[in-house]
Amino acid sequence: MSLPAAEKLRWQTLLVYAAPAMPLGMLGLPLLVILPNFWAGPMGMNLATVGFVLTLVRVMDTVFDPTVGRLSDMSRSCFGRRKPFIAFAIPMAVVGAVGLFFPPLHAGVVWLFIFNALVTWGWTMISLPYWAWGAELSDEYKERQRITSFREGGTIIGILISALAPVVLGITSPEGEAHLLVILTIGLATPFVLAALIMVPDPLPTQLGKPAGLAAALKVAAANAPFRKLIFAWLINGLANGLPAVLFLMICTQYLNAPAAQGPLLLVYFASGVLAVPLWLWLAVRIGKHRAWITSLLVTAFAFSFVPLVPHIGLWFFGLISVFTGSGLGADFTIPPAIQADVVDLDELQSGERRAGLFFAASTMAQKAGNALAVGIAFPLLQLVGFTTHGANGPFQKAALLIMYCGVPSALKLICALILRGFPLGEPEQHRLRTEILLRQTRAA
Repeated sequence: MSLPAAEKLRWQTLLVYAAPAMPLGMLGLPLLVILPNFWAGPMGMNLATVGFVLTLVRVMDTVFDPTVGRLSDMSRSCFGRRKPFIAFAIPMAVVGAVGLFFPPLHAGVVWLFIFNALVTWGWTMISLPYWAWGAELSDEYKERQRITSFREGGTIIGILISALAPVVLGITSPEGEAHLLVILTIGLATPFVLAALIMVPDPLPTQLGKPAGLAAALKVAAANAPFRKLIFAWLINGLANGLPAVLFLMICTQYLNAPAAQGPLLLVYFASGVLAVPLWLWLAVRIGKHRAWITSLLVTAFAFSFVPLVPHIGLWFFGLISVFTGSGLGADFTIPPAIQADVVDLDELQSGERRAGLFFAASTMAQKAGNALAVGIAFPLLQLVGFTTHGANGPFQKAALLIMYCGVPSALKLICALILRGFPLGEPEQHRLRTEILLRQTRAA
């Protein structure tokens, strides 16, 4: 038995589905880059305290994420199984974002924790069902990469807007940037999410047998060897991306002595990520998804190794480095989720369920863990060596900052590439899995 010929989704459907990714991406930059500096700067909170609170919320996600993912897998409604979660979470995320970036003057640790939790968990209830929804729009290997490229291309465009808008409007203060981006995010998310909920199908899959509980589902997922390899790579790469993100503003001010270059450099970085998406789509289709991702990891690690030369060559050289590291970001966003959709097929064959929500919860947890570790490791270590954001730093403190910004991420990228070497799910294997799943469903009908 062979699979029926796969139909490509209409580009109009892809655009409507991908549109909410743009405001979601716009919120990502404030949460990862601006938030720590906003609360450690204008709000006057201790660096280590900010790192602890942000890490604590991420740690609590280890319970929240798989629960949301599994519930969205098990839900059934006339609207689909992913859409109700997204609709419910939008107000929650809006309240969290407003409270987090528009706090009262004397807001403290409790305020930071509560509103960071609201926006983080609201974002989880939107993003997990949203990603799983995309994985279920097609069963075909190459079409999944196309869907993911559209969506994550939208994410990077959102990040690009969040980097560009403050520069265009001449806003340089952390609080001004945060306020602008939160307003833009809420303004764009409302119509884009509504359009996707109304116009994009959310099909209910064929299910064989009774759904397993969360513990049993996690046990089966943990036995999925390609999933274990992918999740470990996602964790390592999340840390590799998180360190430069949270330290970028410090690099510009303390190492490059060019705070005014922050906006233009971010623009180059994220614009390169957007422009590289078609390249990675083309390469993933031709040589396989995991090989294309390995290629991007090697390019990024190589480019980061040249950062120490920037003071000796010129700021333009950092812009050139940002072109290559930014292009790697395009691969990091678009390829792993497409691989994850294929990993879910192996679980579906073994369990009889389509549990994309649970698997994307695990991958999100790995990404969040990497990003949280970046804050939880980098800030306390920098404080330990005497680094400060409020005054001058010596050569030792600047060297520590440089190592954390580019040395450690380069090493982590190389480790991630080694993990992915020989990944067992390519196009032939995925086609075989879908054929066996279809055969089993036909026999059960």
